[in-house]
Amino acid sequence: MPLLANLPWFDALFHGPQGPARPHGATLVRYADGFVVLVKRMTPEIREFIASRLEGKFGLEINREKTQVVNLKEEEPAWTFQATHSAFDRDLHGRRYKYLNVMPSRKAVLREQQALHAMTGRDQNWKPLPKPIGELNRQTARLGTYFCFGYPAQAYWRINWCARQRLFRHLERRRQRPYRISKGEPMARFFARLGLPRLGVATAHV
Repeated sequence: MPLLANLPWFDALFHGPQGPARPHGATLVRYADGFVVLVKRMTPEIREFIASRLEGKFGLEINREKTQVVNLKEEEPAWTFQATHSAFDRDLHGRRYKYLNVMPSRKAVLREQQALHAMTGRDQNWKPLPKPIGELNRQTARLGTYFCFGYPAQAYWRINWCARQRLFRHLERRRQRPYRISKGEPMARFFARLGLPRLGVATAHV
């Protein structure tokens, strides 16, 4: 049995009668082989339960370099999990309280921008225009679904800008001369007319 298949059993043990979920009020959130434990106070008992079950019972190895305990009462707590960066930020309107800001991590956005570059590199000049547009649309649609949790507006803006710039460069290389947008036509309308709509900013507030 693959080791990854043992993790659902670990989920059940964690939230079961003998696990730390009930007595400590802990919640385990897992995605593939990574997980976060949400609890008011991280105790030695919780740490021991996780280590003994994963490394003892299931024979898995905890990556301690990537393991950390984040105290939300600290001045500027922040953590990254599965391409999502979370932090308590100041209120945008200058009010005194802070709010939990969940957004795509910079590393995740950079990785996706590199993917857009690869789709429209010089070695892709042979592609007729509908092909790279279709590829870019599929990629950005996937990102819109994956990044929609929290506050992704800034990440969406970067991805939209990158996709448009790369498509414009593709147009110029295909024509082998400067490509100009019609005078007075907004940039967003130009790319929408070509079939590359703007990645929307649909958020799910936390």
